[in-house]
Amino acid sequence: MSINQLIFRNLKKNLKNYYLYVFALIFSAALYFAFVTLQYDPSMDEVEGSIKGGAAIRAASVLLVGIISVFLLYANTIFIKRRSKEIGLFQLIGMTKSKIFRILTAENFILYFSSIAAGILLGFFFSKLIIMILYKITGVQAIASLRFSPEALLQTAIVFIAGYLLIMAMNYLYIKRQTILSLFRKTSSTEGKVKRTSVLEAVIGILGIGLIGAGYYVSSRLFEGDFTNMMALFMSMIFILASVIIGTYFFYKGSVRFLLNIMRRRKKGYMPVRDVLSLSSIMFRMKSNSLLLTIITTVSALALGLLSLSYISYYSAEKTAEYYVPNDFSFTNQESAETFQTALKEEGIPFELDTREVLQAYADFQDILLSETENAAFDSSRAVLPVVSDKSTDGPDLSPEEVYFTGMTDIQNRILPLKPEGEIAWKIGNQTIPQKYTGMEDPFIVSLNFTGGMPVAVVDEAVFQELKKNQDPAIKKDNNRYIGIDIPDAENLDAANVLFKTVAVKEYQVSQFQEAEGQKINMGLTMFIVGFLGLAFLISSGCILYFKQMDESEEEKPNYTILRKLGFTRDDLISGIRVKQLFNFGIPLILGLLHSYFAVQSGWFFFGAELWTPIIIVMVIYSGLYSIFGVLSVIYYRKVIKEAL
Repeated sequence: MSINQLIFRNLKKNLKNYYLYVFALIFSAALYFAFVTLQYDPSMDEVEGSIKGGAAIRAASVLLVGIISVFLLYANTIFIKRRSKEIGLFQLIGMTKSKIFRILTAENFILYFSSIAAGILLGFFFSKLIIMILYKITGVQAIASLRFSPEALLQTAIVFIAGYLLIMAMNYLYIKRQTILSLFRKTSSTEGKVKRTSVLEAVIGILGIGLIGAGYYVSSRLFEGDFTNMMALFMSMIFILASVIIGTYFFYKGSVRFLLNIMRRRKKGYMPVRDVLSLSSIMFRMKSNSLLLTIITTVSALALGLLSLSYISYYSAEKTAEYYVPNDFSFTNQESAETFQTALKEEGIPFELDTREVLQAYADFQDILLSETENAAFDSSRAVLPVVSDKSTDGPDLSPEEVYFTGMTDIQNRILPLKPEGEIAWKIGNQTIPQKYTGMEDPFIVSLNFTGGMPVAVVDEAVFQELKKNQDPAIKKDNNRYIGIDIPDAENLDAANVLFKTVAVKEYQVSQFQEAEGQKINMGLTMFIVGFLGLAFLISSGCILYFKQMDESEEEKPNYTILRKLGFTRDDLISGIRVKQLFNFGIPLILGLLHSYFAVQSGWFFFGAELWTPIIIVMVIYSGLYSIFGVLSVIYYRKVIKEAL
């Protein structure tokens, strides 16, 4: 057999065995090329003046290179180790290490670059679809075109050529350092001998669960008022990060083995074949894989958390816009508002007018602050609050002794939690006007321009006039009238927004639609980039776990042969394999989901107004895609078991 025949025979064999690796190479190249194509697409610099995304794409492409590089190097490590006996045989028949390296280099060159070429071609055809998805997410009205980018091709080629050279360097060092004897003895690193759980492992196992639980608890209390200054907040975040990561490592290092050992002891050693093939195997491999699983779990949680937060902000765009603009359109300038009303009348668009005068006044509301926030970083004894009269709202009529607040976001409720009742005092010079606080109402009645992030106080008309008469010039606004305009018929809203853009801007004016559109553009781009990176990591980590299972299945093949000869059927063995894969893929997934949930739960209100729908959608999609690799690993085990006898 000639060298060329040997190369192509090995290439055919590797393609058959590592089809998922080839798929991952094609997918990685397609993903990267399509992503970099966006970087050089003119639409990322300016699409109707709405997207400035080139810098974000460039930064994300660097992270994408890191994800792909780690995947390629790790996959190559597994594959070169699996070919150890083959390399040893080549040396036994008289081949030099240099010739063996040239054979492997030629094989990898054909397999690697043919996959990359196919990936680039696929990425080119899908680049238009990706741009269309981006336009759809951000709401940009533009036509996506299929455009080939030579710059993107060059950048992709440089990245993957560098990856190939790095892989070849690893292979060269591996072949050079190995002896013939070590190549034939090369196996996966496992715990090897079945031994009882030591006291140290039990302590590590309990500590891992305890650290994760402590991190979750502090995360749940992070913005509940338990931490009253920035240093305490910062230290709590550091504690959460450290305890969860270290706890996850200890969990894989000792907790899994500790818990499974307890299960085994309860069965007094009498385990069916399903448990032998699943629990026992996991006990003696989980520890050696602890660092890898910790990294996969942590990065999965990070990807899920960032994607959930960006989707929360995107999903909540309309509701968040209502916080800042309670009406369809808001003005602080009377002339601009009248111009807009005239334009609406000329177009025959019915509208409703909502106006109210807004004052700024000093207030002492220490009495209604929860005790945990008394040390907050502002003076609650002399805070500036916006004030409106009860006559200008649809709320209840108040007596001169009563006041209520309205319009607080989730962020404000967390940072500035208030009691349901108490007293506040308005400060006019050296005098005070005490009032009874009756609670918080939901609606937002003026725009953010008047509130400055504080709730709006609603008082009796007489008290309002008294505050107006004695208003401090230092906090008095030039325009103190809020003008809101609503379009009752939703079908006319688009036409009204077109007219709104034609009104000359003289003072602060904004439309609810524009506010929501702006947030969707910004967060849609963020969600798109995070989703891209998350998908790349999902494919990479899923393939890595799959390759590990391929490696383990080949090592355990003699055991399957023995079990088949003893009379166990394929279904008996597959039932144990299913449980094993449920653990191998399920534990990192469940921990990643839990980590991301508690991370998102601690601060989601900074990003939007909806939690459950966005986070459930993200987690269900991620779990579904991740589970595909678990199913593929079971299919591969079925093939190995079939060949075992």
